[in-house]
This record gives sequence, structure tokens and C-alpha cells, in this order.
Amino acid sequence: MERILNYINGRLTEPASGKFIHSIDPSTGQNYAEVPDSGSSDVHLAAEAAGSALTLWSTLPAMSRCRIMEKIADLIDENLEALAKAESTDNGKPLSLARVMDIPRASENFRFFATAGVHLASEAHQTGKDAINYTHKSPVGVVGCISPWNLPLYLFTWKIAPALAAGCTVVAKPSELTPMTAFLLSKLCMQAGLPPGVLNIVHGTGASSGQAIVEHPQIKAISFTGGTTTGKKIAATAAPLFKKLSLELGGKNPNIIFADCDFEQAVATSVRSAFTNQGEICLCGSRILVARSIYQKFLDAFITRVQELKVGDPLEEGTNLGALVSKAHLEKVLGYVNLAKQEGGTVVSGGHAVQLTGRCAGGYFMEPTVITGLSNSCRTNQEEIFGPVVTIMPFDSEEEAIQYANDSTYGLAATIWTENLKKAHRVAAEVKCGIIWVNCWLLRDLRTPFGGMNQSGVGREGGWEALRFFTEQKNICIRL
Repeated sequence: MERILNYINGRLTEPASGKFIHSIDPSTGQNYAEVPDSGSSDVHLAAEAAGSALTLWSTLPAMSRCRIMEKIADLIDENLEALAKAESTDNGKPLSLARVMDIPRASENFRFFATAGVHLASEAHQTGKDAINYTHKSPVGVVGCISPWNLPLYLFTWKIAPALAAGCTVVAKPSELTPMTAFLLSKLCMQAGLPPGVLNIVHGTGASSGQAIVEHPQIKAISFTGGTTTGKKIAATAAPLFKKLSLELGGKNPNIIFADCDFEQAVATSVRSAFTNQGEICLCGSRILVARSIYQKFLDAFITRVQELKVGDPLEEGTNLGALVSKAHLEKVLGYVNLAKQEGGTVVSGGHAVQLTGRCAGGYFMEPTVITGLSNSCRTNQEEIFGPVVTIMPFDSEEEAIQYANDSTYGLAATIWTENLKKAHRVAAEVKCGIIWVNCWLLRDLRTPFGGMNQSGVGREGGWEALRFFTEQKNICIRL
């Protein structure tokens, strides 16, 4: 059983309490690692180290920071197979998915923001003949980055990389459910020559180490990705302390299928957007809205493809869905299937836990599940399930599709399927989500702003938006 350690001031250390919690392999249900049960003492040490390293890192030329970050990206690439195996074991996702999505994206995050930091520019304005105004940008300082369990290294680096590129130093907490790749990243940072204290990784629970990060007076900004309920608690703590806050929260994303879509492409991509990573992605299209004229045709084709998906050992080739992240999460998702039945829904495919044999006999597996016959206002269609469960509903007009799409407390992402360009622009403008995909899904350009509306979050990540968040801007006016 491997013992994970905190990474504070350039060294791997045990928690001050000496206590550890178990990390469970979701595909077997067995303990396989020990995770530090860190608290405020560990966070304080990390914040002190980050504060001490701030002057060195923030005054280092941007190109020098870039070279160190690119070295980290190189090491991620060199260790892709080991990191992918660790991510699959930790999270339950198929190894094949971790190889092509999670680990390559972690490397890309470092490369993108490393170079973006070099090109971070300031605006200047000549004010008549009398003055010049220019914008001075400086790092916020010590920042806190808290990431979720569904895409562990992918989203951990999505936060860390822009903070480092902007010249900030970081106290970061990965999810206690999936800590392994963050621990391995600690070792890669040491190997890459990242100065001590620039990045500090404190493991532990949200209630203990996470809350301590949010509360710590030396930490000036919080970037959090996770559930909306936790986001509300973080906002309630951080707002009175006047910390900068970026919250990327939940979603209940509509996937709108018009009759004039490319049918085969719409079906295939909708299956992928519903069940990739066991549906444990905030961007998954969990509410599928289909034009009534093609509703039955779409439903039949969708179910046929869903029933071809393989639920199995994440380490085996050909597995499409691995294990859900924990026993508690599996029980939660199954609870929503029972709720859907109580609300009058019909489970037309799936709906049950899957019992595998052999190595994965104790794992947390579930069939990809399709539910019909529900109203858009029911809890099943309003609350984030975050698992391999989708609902499919018919609509009769463009206006009704938009109404259903917007009838949600969330507003993260939406997908629109139509070959009519005018309709695509029209509907995209009316749907209240921060990210709109037309005839595609999860096609990401890291230069674009990422985030949601309503209870899907506050602020934007990605591109210049992320670098702006981690900098303070000052206007300087020089009279000529």
C-alpha cells in the first residue's frame, strides 16, 4: 500500500497530525493507498512557504517561468503510461480514456499557459496630448486551487498552470478521493527544478484542509471546481474576506436535437457526451431534447448504441465505462434512478448496478441508463446526477426547445444539432449557458473562456480570462 505525502516547500512531508485516510480503487473496492489527513497546520506551513517563494517566482522573467513549466509538461509526456495507470486506478475510469484525454490534457495545460504567460500584454492609451495611461499587471500573490475527483490531473493542472504562469505561488488541494496523480506531479515538479514553495500540494478532506485554504489570510484568491453546494460554502467564507473567487460548479446540460441534424453524427456524439467517463463530467449532455418528428427514431438508435457499450475492468482494452468513483456515489446515482421511477419515468435501458467477476468483483459499476417519460420540471431533470444516466424528452418547436433548455438553475454547457446555420446562431444566442457546442461536443480551444451562468459558477477560466484572474491590474496615468 503506497503512502501519499504532502508537497510543501519543495519537500515531501507527512501531515502534522500523523494521520492518514484510505484511498480506494473504485474498480475493486479495495484500499490501495494512504492519503494525508491534513489540516490547518499543514495549510499554514504551505502558505508560509508560498509566501516566502513569491518574490523569487513573481520577479523571475516570464520566459524563465515558461521553461520550467515546459519541463514539467515534458516530464508528464515522458511518464504518460504511469500517470494514466494511476489515474485509472484512482478514479475508476478506463485506462484507454486516461491515455488519450486526461494525461495529454494535463501536459497541454502546462504548455499552453507557459507560453501564454510570455505573451501577457498590457494596454496603453494616449489621452489627448496631455497624458498616457497604461495598465500595470502583477501577480495576485499566494493563491488557493481546489480541484475535483472526476478529471483529477486534467483539472488540477488547469488551475495550477495559469496561476504559475501569472507569477503567483500556489497552495493546492486535489480531491481526497483521487490524490495519486497530484502526488506523482509533486515528484515531477521536483525533477523539473521548480523552486521550493512555488507549488505546494496539501492532501486531505474538503472540510479540513480545503476549508483551511479558503480561510487562510495569506491566500488572496480561490479557484475551485466542484459541486454547487460546496461552492456556496466557499463563497460564504471567502466573500467577507474579500478574496478573489473563481467557481466552476455543476451542470444539467441540454443536448438539443433538431430534425434537420446530421442524424448519425448526432446519435453517435450524444452517446459519447452522455457516458464518457461514466457520465462523471460536468459538461456531459444529461438532458437530451429531441424534435418530436424524429423522437422515436432517435430513441431507438440511441438505445441500440448504448447497449453496445461495455462496462468492465478499466484496465482492459475495449472497456467503455469503468467504475464510478466511490460506493457512496454509486448509491447516489442509483437513488436517482429510483426517484425517476417514482416521478413517472420509464427506464428504457440500464438502471442497475453491474456485478463483475474476478479482479473487479467488489467494484462500483453501473449500466449506462436511459430514462423517458419525465417532465422537464421533475427533480431528475433539474438536479445534477453526475453519473451514467440521461433522460430523453420530445419537443414540438424551436421555442419549446429553448424553453426546456433554459428551465434550469444551472447554465454551464449546451449542445445544438442542426444543419441550418441561421437556426444554430439563433438558438445558441438564446440558450443561457456559458459554453455552446454546435454539431460537436467537448471540442475545446484553450484560448476560449470557460465557465457557466446561474448556479454553474462565478467567473471564467481558460485563455486570458485565467491569467486575468491571477493578476491584479493597476492603471497608471503619466502626465506629459
